[in-house]
Amino acid sequence: MIDRRIKFRHIQCFVEIAQERSLKLAADKLALTQPAISKTLKELEDIVGATLMTRNRAGIALTRPGKVFLHFAQISLASLQQGLEGVEREGDLARPTLKVGALPSVATSFIPPVMIEFSDLAPDVIVQIVDGPHAYLIERLKMGELDLVIGRLGRPSTMEGVSFTQLYSETVDLVVRAGHPLLEAPDIKRIVEWPVIYPPEGAAIRPLVERYLIACGVGEIPNRIETVSGAFGRVHTRRTDAVWIISSGVVQNETADGHLVRLPFDTGMTKGPVGMMTRPDGQPNASEQVFRIAMQTVIGKLGLSS
Repeated sequence: MIDRRIKFRHIQCFVEIAQERSLKLAADKLALTQPAISKTLKELEDIVGATLMTRNRAGIALTRPGKVFLHFAQISLASLQQGLEGVEREGDLARPTLKVGALPSVATSFIPPVMIEFSDLAPDVIVQIVDGPHAYLIERLKMGELDLVIGRLGRPSTMEGVSFTQLYSETVDLVVRAGHPLLEAPDIKRIVEWPVIYPPEGAAIRPLVERYLIACGVGEIPNRIETVSGAFGRVHTRRTDAVWIISSGVVQNETADGHLVRLPFDTGMTKGPVGMMTRPDGQPNASEQVFRIAMQTVIGKLGLSS
């Protein structure tokens, strides 16, 4: 049974402190004094009988009990917000809808488990998932046709007017079919001997791939197919001797089951951030807040790191 001494202000203050990592910033955001918010946190810790946060020179750090409590506190606030929005929609038959843009690097690996978590937390929300290249999705986001976009960080010119929150990092892989002749004597300079499926101009990974190949001494690739189509890449690579240069997340399932094989080249220098892109002037609604919780849950389960 929930201890009746726990009030909404306790939950709200705790979540704000955890998000801001600072008592002062959280107090400013809630229009409270720092002593008042500190007292509220102490009351909550006394009620639950555990230290939820520690203070150090870097700011506020969550303890293990604090991390557990934060997860459910965020869900509680998001659920309350959903309830309030539901009251506002009373008489309207439309269900809440969340529109998510998914770049190829996350559409087949990260988004599916996130949707499982999200469906458990918000089964009444309709999620519309739109996939496509970076420039297309970012434009839809800026126009308000998407609520958020998940994927690789793009070039600075494409990210103007967009907020980016990093979730984890991933590298680029070079993959081929099982039994490919290049697997017998791996040499990255030999990829020019076969067709190469290459990221097109404007793709988020294009600059990383270009720098990587230059660093490896790979010259002009005479026979290349430029596309971000995961469907085409999977079929064409399995049926031919093509070498596919693609974000690891796109082919995670195929390399795991052996349908495609990652060439044993060190691609560490292609490591780049994957994150959430939103409009900086927008406030996340309840559905988006729950979606963010689902993403953090999956990141923890999969052991993804920044």
